[in-house]
Amino acid sequence: MLMFAFLLGGAMKVPGGGDYREFLMPGVFVMTMLFGIGETVTSVTTDADRGVMDRFRSMPMAGSAMVAGRAMADMLYSAVGLIVMVVCGLLIGWRWHGGFAAALGAFGLLLLLRFALVWIGIYLGLIFRSQQALMAVQTLEFPLGFLSSAFVAPATMPAWLAAVAEWNPLSSTATAARTLFGNPGAATDSWITSYAVPMAISWPVVLVAIFFPLSVLAYRRLSR
Repeated sequence: MLMFAFLLGGAMKVPGGGDYREFLMPGVFVMTMLFGIGETVTSVTTDADRGVMDRFRSMPMAGSAMVAGRAMADMLYSAVGLIVMVVCGLLIGWRWHGGFAAALGAFGLLLLLRFALVWIGIYLGLIFRSQQALMAVQTLEFPLGFLSSAFVAPATMPAWLAAVAEWNPLSSTATAARTLFGNPGAATDSWITSYAVPMAISWPVVLVAIFFPLSVLAYRRLSR
């Protein structure tokens, strides 16, 4: 955050004008949610290696209960991390301008994205169950995050690359957060950006609908 805000921020231009630090912080919040995937995979693989999951599977409990508990624990951890990043943003000069209710809506969308990413992390941890999987996930986090509107406005990219970045689910949440926070860089002429708030809800709902049942199924199929 400090590197982009102070070291590289002077060279960054926000389409339509505005302070780059205010453009940056919603993207940093989104990246914080994204990097939680690696933490989730680590927790799941560690539980599997230590036999924690085997003990749970031997108990008379629903298969969804264990993975739901893992998800809730990660969400609490992520909420604390988001609070820390918000405080850091305020310290470097970031502010929201859309009112307290709109700001709460933005934070809710960020946590909704994290909730969807939690299920991706749980699923990956259950099917790979190795530290090599963690390294692969952490390697993919960076290109996925940078190929979005988290740090750079898609309007400054070549047209084909801008289209890819705008349709990245992370971009929908970043743009929706900028809109609700009243930060610069949210408005563009593309359809996906114009409907950023509905898309910031739709993308996580679709991801949860896919990866929640897959996670429960993968947990039930674990070898003893």
